[in-house]
Amino acid sequence: MKTTHRTLLFLSIGLTLLIALNTLALAQDKPDFSALKGRWVRTDGGYVIEIQSVNAGGQMQAAYYNPKPINVSQAEAKRSGAAVTVFIELRGPGYPGSTYTLIYDPKSDELKGIYPHAGLQQDFDVVFVRGKAGQ
Repeated sequence: MKTTHRTLLFLSIGLTLLIALNTLALAQDKPDFSALKGRWVRTDGGYVIEIQSVNAGGQMQAAYYNPKPINVSQAEAKRSGAAVTVFIELRGPGYPGSTYTLIYDPKSDELKGIYPHAGLQQDFDVVFVRGKAGQ
């Protein structure tokens, strides 16, 4: 009888540990993109990316201003290893499919990357810093 209780106890503990490990693994599979939310100002001008939300799948609600709004046709975040990347495509007058491909640097709290301007057919190295209220 004691052997049966001991076996059930070990099975119960093992099952509890298995559930806890699976829960932890699932939590790690869902990237946390919350650090991306906010207003980002490009250091070489008044260009602004405003990230209103990012879901666990990486779909972003974002706006772009120069200084007036430019249509954002696509915006997404991805995790590649430890790196978090942001892709934004613009569609509007003077912005025929121009894109930003940026990497989030958590140490400096900056978005850094390349902006190949489709209209000018020229690439720009860009840095966005987190904007303060009113920027």
